[in-house]
Amino acid sequence: MADIHIHRDHSLGLAKAREIAWAWAEQVEAKFDMECTVLEGKTSDTVEFTRSGVKGELIVAPDHFELSAKLGFLLGAFKSTIENEVQKELDSLLKASTKKK
Repeated sequence: MADIHIHRDHSLGLAKAREIAWAWAEQVEAKFDMECTVLEGKTSDTVEFTRSGVKGELIVAPDHFELSAKLGFLLGAFKSTIENEVQKELDSLLKASTKKK
């Protein structure tokens, strides 16, 4: 099994971070056939995502995103590609949100 860990700091606050996380969840559902579940909390949210060979979560906090995922044996061979794609998607959403300020 291969692990992916991505951390991104931001200064968006929880409400805006939620918008980005939900947009990210919609993208990965459509693009990678993921099943996402959003668990809202008072101080942070968790987006749980899964599909065959992948299981993980995205912690959504007022000042950072923390993504952790476990890739199964077959997808583990593509860890670098998957990690780069996830980073690209998240960074793109963060960049777009800072332009809207």
